[in-house]
Amino acid sequence: MKQRLFPLLAEVVAAAMAGYLGYHLSTYGVPLALVVACALALYIAFRDTLHQLAQAHHTVTHRCTVPGCAFTVRLTCADAVENRRWQEIAADHPSHT
Repeated sequence: MKQRLFPLLAEVVAAAMAGYLGYHLSTYGVPLALVVACALALYIAFRDTLHQLAQAHHTVTHRCTVPGCAFTVRLTCADAVENRRWQEIAADHPSHT
């Protein structure tokens, strides 16, 4: 039940926040097309942030050990074997950026 309830709750909260901010933009005389574009962008940003926060305790991040390299792997709900495999890939990938 919790797995079904949280995504729905995240959608509702994101829509409410985007609607609230969109309403305040419209009270300042911002054109409707711009209000809709801003509200949709805010909705997507809020929704993605809430979903990432919900999965934060299941997520592991592996980074390259070379200083200055930006290679990063983020795993969600991975088992120990998969986790170890990606940890080795992150430590020994061929292209250091």
